[in-house]
Amino acid sequence: MSTPTDRPEPELEEAFDRLVDEGRERLERPMLALVSTGLLGGIDVGFGVLAYLVVKEHTGDTILAGIAFSIGFVALLLARSELFTENFLVPVTAVAARSGTLLGLGRLWVVTLVTNIVGGLLIMWILVTARPDLHPTIVEVGTHYAELGVNGESFALAVLAGAVITLMTRMQHATDNLGVQIIPAILFGSLLAGAELFHCVLDSLFMLGGLLAGADYGLGAAAGAVAWALLGNVVGGVGLVTGIRLLRVPRKVEEERAHPE
Repeated sequence: MSTPTDRPEPELEEAFDRLVDEGRERLERPMLALVSTGLLGGIDVGFGVLAYLVVKEHTGDTILAGIAFSIGFVALLLARSELFTENFLVPVTAVAARSGTLLGLGRLWVVTLVTNIVGGLLIMWILVTARPDLHPTIVEVGTHYAELGVNGESFALAVLAGAVITLMTRMQHATDNLGVQIIPAILFGSLLAGAELFHCVLDSLFMLGGLLAGADYGLGAAAGAVAWALLGNVVGGVGLVTGIRLLRVPRKVEEERAHPE
């Protein structure tokens, strides 16, 4: 005889099914669509960076600048573009349900990360060219992230960043109402930037912008910081949020594995 704890709540099962279906679609996306979506994601985040830098330059307040940055996450949502760390919950759930492969996940991650950075770099180049008055602020912010170093503090900041974005993704997939989905985009976008968490895409744009504006740190320091942030983001997003949430629907996972589409 089953007990109330034998099966998850119906809402969790429905959410799981939606995640698997969308994850399968992302993993099977053609290369051209994958590249264009990733480029647009980087461009959208780049406009969030522009808002962050303008507000920080005029107010000196990181919290207000973080709120301004959330414009980038609203753009990501409304334009249906994608950020690398948004692909921790949805496609990983599909792979866990055997509705996708690890090879497909690796393809999705690599292409999205690279195109995010390329698209964002384009916006940073235009920004540095158009607004020389922002160079001191760009250098200051970029130097902050480049000098975080490889240590426990920076890794913890990266873990938090990965968890924050994955939790945002989960909340947005709990509803089909676009107006409600905008709320997590604003809240978690503000938290990510305002709390100065360590995010591999966002902070790569800050660091690359700093280099374009004349910062003293080198490209090697920026690349090392991005790699370290990437590792922490994966631990936070996949391990701390996605993995634990999959434990809430073990029967659904097994059912999907037994009857993959």
